[in-house]
Amino acid sequence: MVPIVGCSVLTIATTLERALFWTKLLRREDQVVNAVLDASRRDLTQAAAIAAQSQDLPIGRFLLAPLRLTNPSPDTFRLAMETAGDREFAQMRKGDKMLETVVAIAPLLGLLGTVTGLIITFGNLNIGGGGTGDEASAAAAGIGEALITTAGGMMVAILALLIFRVLVALQAQQIDYFSDAGNELELIYRQYWYEPAQLANDKARRGEFVGSADRL
Repeated sequence: MVPIVGCSVLTIATTLERALFWTKLLRREDQVVNAVLDASRRDLTQAAAIAAQSQDLPIGRFLLAPLRLTNPSPDTFRLAMETAGDREFAQMRKGDKMLETVVAIAPLLGLLGTVTGLIITFGNLNIGGGGTGDEASAAAAGIGEALITTAGGMMVAILALLIFRVLVALQAQQIDYFSDAGNELELIYRQYWYEPAQLANDKARRGEFVGSADRL
């Protein structure tokens, strides 16, 4: 039971840490995304400042990655977001390996405890020696006690599996959310900043060409 109790402690500790992480993220991310997207339509520097103020959140660091670049191309803009997204998703998966390990090992520890308990119980039985009813009751109690470890291991594994599935669902939801926010930010950058700048540069080049032709 000692390693099973240790697994339960690790599960509870991981659950509390992840609960704090996700509560903080889900409570503020909509506000951060809306503020950054609105500011990016007016001033990229202001949008970057808002994202920088939210660097304690994964979504803040994700949006800041492309905004802190200087006049990036759309491909560079997207690459910066994808790199930041991969880094943040890795942080979101923190604790998954621990829970997967508990799910796999806790039932085995329970079975191991039951088997060793049964071995000891049957070893203490006086088979064929005319054992009394008290001895039979003690043997039954020993078997019941040995089965406690299996029940404990299964309970810990079930709890860890439920928590793990919740975390996986949250991670999948965040991947879609990050993708939508990133696509919206890239579209704003292209529509409000990159394409107008390219159009202005093209007009300037044509004006220089016409001016050169007139002088000739």
